[in-house]
Amino acid sequence: MTNKKEEKKGSYDASSIQVLEGLEPVRKRPGMYIGTTGPDGLNHLVTEIFDNSRDEAMGAFANRIEVALLPDNMVRVTDNGRGIPVDIHKHTKVSALETIMTVLHAGGKFGGEGYKVSGGLHGVGASVVNALSIYMKVLVHRDGGIYYQEYSQGKKKAAVKKIGKSDLHGTAVIFKPDAEIFKEGIEFDFERIVSHMRQQAYLVKGLKITVIDARDSKVDFTEIESLFLQDLGIEAMSHSFYFEGGLLSFVKFYNQFQKPIHRNVFYIEKKTETVESVEVSLQYVDDISSRIMPFANNIYNPEGGTHVTGFKAALTRALNAYSKKNNLVKESEDSFSGDDVLEGLTAVVSVKLREIQFEGQTKAKLGSVEARSAVEEVFGAAFNGFLEENPDDAKAIISKVILALRARKAAKAAKDSILRKGALEGMTLPGKLADCQSNDASVSELIIVEGDSAGGTAKMGRDRKTQAILPLRGKILNIERARLDRMLGSEQITNLVVALGTAIGDTFNIEKLRYHKIIIATDADVDGAHIRTLLLTLFYRYFKPLIDGGFICIAQPPLYKVKVGKEVHYFYTEEEKTAFFKKEKISDAETEETEEEVVAEGEENTNEKEEKKSPKVSVQRYKGLGEMNSEELWETTMDPTRRMMKRVSIKDAQEADKVFDMLMGTDVPARKAFIQSNAKLANIDI
Repeated sequence: MTNKKEEKKGSYDASSIQVLEGLEPVRKRPGMYIGTTGPDGLNHLVTEIFDNSRDEAMGAFANRIEVALLPDNMVRVTDNGRGIPVDIHKHTKVSALETIMTVLHAGGKFGGEGYKVSGGLHGVGASVVNALSIYMKVLVHRDGGIYYQEYSQGKKKAAVKKIGKSDLHGTAVIFKPDAEIFKEGIEFDFERIVSHMRQQAYLVKGLKITVIDARDSKVDFTEIESLFLQDLGIEAMSHSFYFEGGLLSFVKFYNQFQKPIHRNVFYIEKKTETVESVEVSLQYVDDISSRIMPFANNIYNPEGGTHVTGFKAALTRALNAYSKKNNLVKESEDSFSGDDVLEGLTAVVSVKLREIQFEGQTKAKLGSVEARSAVEEVFGAAFNGFLEENPDDAKAIISKVILALRARKAAKAAKDSILRKGALEGMTLPGKLADCQSNDASVSELIIVEGDSAGGTAKMGRDRKTQAILPLRGKILNIERARLDRMLGSEQITNLVVALGTAIGDTFNIEKLRYHKIIIATDADVDGAHIRTLLLTLFYRYFKPLIDGGFICIAQPPLYKVKVGKEVHYFYTEEEKTAFFKKEKISDAETEETEEEVVAEGEENTNEKEEKKSPKVSVQRYKGLGEMNSEELWETTMDPTRRMMKRVSIKDAQEADKVFDMLMGTDVPARKAFIQSNAKLANIDI
């Protein structure tokens, strides 16, 4: 509950709402406002409504938010902020609540004292979600009363009504996405929402966020007038997040499966003349990768920006100055480079600005120039102090950076040696590579297969014009903790790097990529899954732009070949095969399992009269690509007009990074715990 004293912190009434334009374009071009009408856009609707509540908390007007998934694909987002104003707006001549929910670019974020800092920068969130919802209802507890209004596809059903009394302050928004817009489905991803809310709780100290999965409940939530469902004792699975430590807690959470090299976690938060808040936390761990998570007004910026530039500059300067001042490096050694000081670093950099600018529409990169100098000044001074006050931690960090510097030189020497031989320049393609004839990367594919047997079959069945085949001999090196010099000593990895044509490390150049589809085609068994994971680890750590660009795919070979008389059917899942058997009224007793096709081409294995009466049914379970002949492999796995593939993407880079650390790193207890807790989800083929 927000008391009167908290309410006075900022003037928030109808005069805070400014109107820029109408709402009609949203349903016609939803992609312009939410990016896509697929799963990403659907789940983004929750974020848009949540951001309004989160902005109340950032302004210290709320300290509690609840996000609930309800039956019938509805969502309920509640906060204990000031409550959306319900008085009449002087421009629209209707309630401010109705204006916010039905007019595009209407909100308290376009000036006035509505918000000093906000993440929903364009003020379009609520109205866009309303326009794309078949049903929406807003409940406002404010000024001693309870008010509500309902909508459908962005249009009000009736005027704002007062339906009761309340001593509370806050807003509850319930909505159901419109299936006409989201044709791929309107089922929300609970785990994805939980992950996002956990992150946001770290970014707003003292904010409690609860996520509830009540989708199986029999309660009619549209009739509930209370603010928080959790207070009603409704039985449902829930997660609550509350962190007093802010980003310091975030770094500890992110490093839970890592081995820290220094005890104290660095943390600073400070306001400057130009920036409302600069908040930075960091810790070095025993790893060779770096993880920097930048945020601007609580919006994640995967491409960094000015705040990251300022952070890196201050970090490099501080560590160089401290190491020289305390004689921790030899005079003969070079100064630390920006890459040296990043190795093993986990850092979160967050800035909050009144006026914010991003490069592009996606907010992926911060462009506000004042953020660089603010971060450089605040973080630089605080980190210098941290090093002086914690000499043991400082020495451990410097030792880590010195190792990185020496490793960089060793890697450069190894790479230069290979470059002198012409390998990474594409002058000598690996002997096992069966290259395609086309020199046009946009139509060329590199298919990575497991072993010479599958390689031989794939080479025979491929389209030589556009498909290149690279067989791997066994499992490649686990590169999760391997430096570049050791990696380049692996023939398997060097062959792959040469085939790609992009080089690696600081000489990586995506413009030189020789194939715009890199397809991982491993067997459907444990070894195949392991090889696939090793390859994905390599691509994630050293060729991430290839994943970001959508160049990496995973082949989906069929699990079954079912022959009914002369007809052949391929099935990619157990469910597909079962459904086919049910449709054709085939029982398991009528089938015979075969390890391989024993009938030569052109021969018949049944009498024609018998086939008409009761066709023979044979089932072959594939466990490897090598079990297929070249024709089967082509028509099921390699033919672009018929094959099934999964494009590798990283929806949540931080979560993926954490999983790779856990599965491929050295923390055995963490990996064991993960396997034990997820064993029941595994589909094991023995």
